[in-house]
Amino acid sequence: METGARRPGSATRTLIYLTALAWSLFQLWIVSPLPYALALGVIPETHARSIHLAFAVFLAFLLFPARLPSARGPHIAAGFYGLLGAGLWLLAWQQHQADQPWATVYLLMGAAALALAWPAWRVAPLERVPLVDWLLALTAAFAAGYLFLFHQELAQRPGRPELPDMIAAGLGLLLLLEATRRVLGPALMVIAGVFLIYTFAGPWMPDLLAHRGASFGRAMSQQWLSNEGVFGIALGVSTSFVFLFVLFGALLEKAGAGGYFIRVAFSLLGHMRGGPAKAAVVASGLTGVVSGSSIANVVTTGTFTVPLMKRTGLTASKAGAVEVASSVNGQLMPPVMGAAAFLMVEYVGISYVEVIRHAFLPALIAYIALLYIVHLEALKAGLQGLPRHRPGRLSRSVIGLGLSVSGLLVLAGLVYFGLGWIKDVAGDHSFWVIGALVGVTYLLLLWLTCQVPDAGSELDPEITEVPDPGPTIQGGLHFLLPVVVLVWALVVERLSPGLSAFWAVLFLVGILLTQRPLVVFFRGLGGYGPAFLRGLRELGDGLVQGARNMIGIGVATAAAGIIVGTVAMTGIGLVMTDLVELLSGGNLMLMLLLTAVICLVLGLGLPTTANYIIVATLMAPVIVDLGAQNQLLIPLIAAHLFVFYFGIMADVTPPVGLASFAAAAVARADPIRTGLHAFWYSLRTVTLPFVFMFNTQLLLIGVDSLWQLALTFFGSLAGILVFAAATQHFFLVRNRLWETAVLLLVALTLLVPGFWMDRLHDPLQALPPTEIEAVAGDRPAGGHLRLEVSGYDLDGQEVVRRVMLPLGDPAPGRERLTAAGLGLTTFNDQVNISFVRFASAAERVGLEGGAQITAVFVPADRPASEWFFLPALLALGAIAWVQRRRRALRI
Repeated sequence: METGARRPGSATRTLIYLTALAWSLFQLWIVSPLPYALALGVIPETHARSIHLAFAVFLAFLLFPARLPSARGPHIAAGFYGLLGAGLWLLAWQQHQADQPWATVYLLMGAAALALAWPAWRVAPLERVPLVDWLLALTAAFAAGYLFLFHQELAQRPGRPELPDMIAAGLGLLLLLEATRRVLGPALMVIAGVFLIYTFAGPWMPDLLAHRGASFGRAMSQQWLSNEGVFGIALGVSTSFVFLFVLFGALLEKAGAGGYFIRVAFSLLGHMRGGPAKAAVVASGLTGVVSGSSIANVVTTGTFTVPLMKRTGLTASKAGAVEVASSVNGQLMPPVMGAAAFLMVEYVGISYVEVIRHAFLPALIAYIALLYIVHLEALKAGLQGLPRHRPGRLSRSVIGLGLSVSGLLVLAGLVYFGLGWIKDVAGDHSFWVIGALVGVTYLLLLWLTCQVPDAGSELDPEITEVPDPGPTIQGGLHFLLPVVVLVWALVVERLSPGLSAFWAVLFLVGILLTQRPLVVFFRGLGGYGPAFLRGLRELGDGLVQGARNMIGIGVATAAAGIIVGTVAMTGIGLVMTDLVELLSGGNLMLMLLLTAVICLVLGLGLPTTANYIIVATLMAPVIVDLGAQNQLLIPLIAAHLFVFYFGIMADVTPPVGLASFAAAAVARADPIRTGLHAFWYSLRTVTLPFVFMFNTQLLLIGVDSLWQLALTFFGSLAGILVFAAATQHFFLVRNRLWETAVLLLVALTLLVPGFWMDRLHDPLQALPPTEIEAVAGDRPAGGHLRLEVSGYDLDGQEVVRRVMLPLGDPAPGRERLTAAGLGLTTFNDQVNISFVRFASAAERVGLEGGAQITAVFVPADRPASEWFFLPALLALGAIAWVQRRRRALRI
């Protein structure tokens, strides 16, 4: 259903196929280096966004009906559009009577609204596209492409829209909202519509929400005819980055990697206690590397893992809940992260590699904790795994695992240093040399794949024994190469996300075209022609599937741009800050809890991408501002990850948890019960954002050595596992109440060791502001500068706040401050901010010209907080000793 419910006749189906194929090829062209190398077909970013949205809305109206034949209940959408059309016509008549300029716009918008009411009232069969939907699709595509078609005319009259501009903007916004409703449901449409109404209704709002309002012309110019609304940052990220990564995932799935990941996870873990559930967690994690949708994750992996979990003893609701929890965590796992990672690059102003670095450790810890929760459930229920095809000794498995891991580490080192040597020796020809080596590696891995029997593309849900891990892993090693190419381009070569995805997709295109004929050759079979044609068909289907998967993200980022544009026009972001501060009474923990609840509510029924755009626009600045007022220095990336975590939790939370509903359908369980179980399993995901707000080392901020990294990782991992044991009321045996309380205290100490040390000694030492350049020069690469800044608000009241300014590569202090966008003026002992560069790191953390820097903070010289690990581990050992004795007595 995510890619459209309609299954029209052959002619329409062919047109849809060709349109989706053209969209994928267009996206590959604009990201590739070819337009610049050939000086041909270079498309500016604004034009690309316009074409991108035109493709999305055109396919949305052709593939998604206004009302499904299975829909029951009142025709709410039809009634709404009927009333809207009548209201717009009445407004057009009033405008005409008053001789106002936009009467024609309202008349046409009213006609469009009535046209939308008809398909929403009368259900059409899914086998054809009604004429009205053809007209709507063409009109929506024209309105979306208006910026591309008439960019020269619009550039000659900035801020002075004419009648055709207003018609395109008005119809475009209306049809975009309808496309959003058809593809994603009513939630995002309603939220965007409320923000649009708020744009015009500002003067009649209560004092807290009031603003001066905006005219129709100004609102349409902001939302549709500029880069501040629909065609803003969010749609730009969808155009430049997200499409290529979604296409990468679709092609990888068509190549057979999805089934391979599931088979590998099942072969490694299926024999353990609750093995199918553990396999579901690992498979969802592997799928999450290339998938940005929790619902797609649930349906892909859950189809195989949920029946197996039920067969080994888990109830239907718990089996569905495990799949939900693991699939939603797939959106936390880099590199795709539900497309939010690319948006964070723009909103936070750091590189893509930095976003991945900050997000990786919490995601990894969350997955390990979920495996532990599944293990505890298996212990409580006395579950067993499936038998192995060939039973093996534990020692042999451990030795094999150790040799595999060490071999991979050695191979990684050889590849890294070997390629570095090749680049030094080959110089300008290194690209072709490395490309040839990758090709040879692909041939070798595919030959190894052909040395074992073909396992098929999918795992049989009725399987009765676990396959051997060795042949299973060997039977698809070449699928890992595109992921290696992607990660190498991102992390080592430091290419842009779009260009990195382009090279990975290009490599996948080669795999899809060659793997079938090469398999025929290596296995000594016949039929090279049919094998090549099958690969060509799979490539075409993958390109089309990638485009169809992008329809929802395309319209979601565009519709969310309405909210971003409204925030920019009305200043409602400041209102949210005041509202949260008023309700929390200045209490920091209550403020974070309120923000989390608001993120959950805003995320109900929304896809991850739109969800993140909304909560990042409205709530991330609230966290940073109120944290600064409470003397808590919160890095901007921590605030964005906080709202992102709680935004995606809306996919779990009843009553509108979309992933829970999908898993309940697969498991044939009650969706509310499934959602409640899934939320309980996801408590560790709820806890982690609060942890990294107070312990930023979990985001690898301030981690300067391998020893500190090891302490952070193992301390946080132990803490989250103890927290899982406490919330599941089971450690070695079922917990007593006092044991759960002690385990929660131990978890708090391990996760946030500074909680106790901060009560004994201030963590920071204040230095005079004149030391700012020296401190900035001493900070490590990617470090942060902690500042106390004094300024005045709009009411003339003095405001003192603390900020964390991210710094780049090592350099002299003044150069690093300038690179961060901060200019300073020093007079005696007073340091003032002379300027803040637009769109710089300094602007993003809220620094303003004219403010005074009153102090620079450095870590205080005090004992390490990790000393508190010792009493925590002693308490944990005592609990383990007590529970072991209790278990022995029961035996």
